[in-house]
Amino acid sequence: MSSQIEGKEVDISYFTSLSREEEFEKSSDSIIPLFSVTYVLAINFSIFSCLRLDCVRNKVWVASFGVLTAGLAVLSSFGLLLLCGMPFSMTVATAPFLILGIGVDDMFIMISCWQQTKVTDSVEARMAATYKEAAVSITITTLTDALAFYIGLLTPFRSVQSFCMYTGTAVVFCYIYNITFFGAFLALNGRREGSNRHWLTCLKVPKPQSNKYNICCEGGAYDKETEKEEPMPVHHFFEKHYGPFLINPWVKGVVLLLYLGYLATSIYGCFQMKEGIDLKHLATDSSYVGSYYDNQNKYFSEYGPTVMMVVTDTEFKYWNKKSQNQLDYCLQKLGNLTLDNRPLVDPSMTISWLHEFLKYGLVLDWNLDDKSTFIHKLPIFFNVSVTTQLFKQDVNFSSSELDIYASRVFIQTVNISTAVDEKNLLNQLRDTVKSEECPGSLVVYHPAFIFYDQYAVIVSNTIQNIVVATLAMLVISLMFIPSPICSLWVTFAIASVIVGVAGFMSIWNVSLDSVSMINLVICIGFSVDFSAHISYAFVSSKEPTANQKAIDALSNLGYPIIQGAISTILGVVVLSASESYIFRTFFKIMLLVILFGSLHGIAFIPIFLTFFGICSTKVNETKIDEEKTGQRNNGTFDPDCY
Repeated sequence: MSSQIEGKEVDISYFTSLSREEEFEKSSDSIIPLFSVTYVLAINFSIFSCLRLDCVRNKVWVASFGVLTAGLAVLSSFGLLLLCGMPFSMTVATAPFLILGIGVDDMFIMISCWQQTKVTDSVEARMAATYKEAAVSITITTLTDALAFYIGLLTPFRSVQSFCMYTGTAVVFCYIYNITFFGAFLALNGRREGSNRHWLTCLKVPKPQSNKYNICCEGGAYDKETEKEEPMPVHHFFEKHYGPFLINPWVKGVVLLLYLGYLATSIYGCFQMKEGIDLKHLATDSSYVGSYYDNQNKYFSEYGPTVMMVVTDTEFKYWNKKSQNQLDYCLQKLGNLTLDNRPLVDPSMTISWLHEFLKYGLVLDWNLDDKSTFIHKLPIFFNVSVTTQLFKQDVNFSSSELDIYASRVFIQTVNISTAVDEKNLLNQLRDTVKSEECPGSLVVYHPAFIFYDQYAVIVSNTIQNIVVATLAMLVISLMFIPSPICSLWVTFAIASVIVGVAGFMSIWNVSLDSVSMINLVICIGFSVDFSAHISYAFVSSKEPTANQKAIDALSNLGYPIIQGAISTILGVVVLSASESYIFRTFFKIMLLVILFGSLHGIAFIPIFLTFFGICSTKVNETKIDEEKTGQRNNGTFDPDCY
């Protein structure tokens, strides 16, 4: 059709009953070329992050296999669920981008814990120490991520269910491959390092005689005092600069003020949130559907959807005056619907085959009160003209053509401009046709009603999923983090990040719909990731004071958190170039989730933990010291514990 009107002065926008479905399916095809770009970015970033100037300690291959682990998880989960017959909705196409970030994040945690082990220990001992520290954090985040997605199965939306099932299963596979496949390769790499072999050639190289070593020909250096790998400069930054800077009292005050500003802005945004999705956004930007909806809104904005009212009662007597009056009364009630003193239906634009047929029969003096005459004359009426032939589609005869199985009439809605109008329209239409005055078995339908139905339950379902998932996260945190207070802070971080994402996505002109609902579920899992890592490191720290615990936790996990945040953003950044609004929305919300989640992990939560730090260790050690020295300071307190 486009080729036929090309070059004409008339601009035609067209739309069919299948256009929305067909163009919606094409949206997923638009991001297929972006998969390769995403994995190239992830591999390059992982290699760059794990790159070392030491030819033995270099972990290029470890980083590459970490990305491969995420890819295997996607293939395994998708293959299993497709084999089981699980429906594959378009929203599932974003899962590989998400799983890549999760898998690479777990890889960085394991590598960081490996680097904290003693180089002089055996590979078995180093792996045991690595799993002792990393496995708990990874297990917590896997349980919370997977559970957050599986809780999403409670929603009545099939597309959300499909996405949550595929992504939750991929998270589980990602965990399995990380602790088996990736762990095995980490052990092999440890054996290579233990025998002081080159990272590329696997040939033995001499150990450096001093701190200054040859990048190509010497390697295997480590800190002689701690017997651990030499930390990267960024670790020194968190330990020597960022950590001490963050715990300064005036810095804490500034961060608290920033947090209050963040919270106030987020709450304001939540109250500005809109519901619904513009139907043109279901297609790609270049689709003809977009221009159709644009022109419709430009020239015919006062008209809403043309709704069909279907009579499904097989026993309905169309030829009976009483039945006709009953149907007319129902149409009249529909025509009188209002919202805020605005009419919702234009009665003059109702299209009824029955009205036209009765008018035509009256002109020809047909006795249409009789069933046999009514049924016999109806096909004749359908063939009178081109116009009446269109009514043939509105009547469904039985196989014997002696009865009418079902029929429909059309009503024209007006003054529908927002998602709230659409929701109220749908509710009023359904309530009206279910009233006693209307014939039984009446149904109102329009293809867009499937989206209007979302508006009625989207808010309640979103709140339900968030509350259930947050409570589940609290239980998991209490099970794995040996401090109830820290577990409560993890739960607090979840709520804080969710409020921030919801508020700022509203400010960013993202409405609440099934797509953003998916991302809010994701938000729960990712907010746990960042806060759980830092909270567990805080509790596990052997430092005596809360401030020192915060510095120790940041020095150990600050860089992995930044690595995980950047890798996840790189995993979804290509979606910002997609032609589909749905995938761009996914990128927007994921960007907010990662930014706010990492901000809580490396700034807000460490400071909050110092306010409610674990003081028992400090108190016990103070008492021991005092007993040894015979000195007691009655009436004093440790400011790090308050």
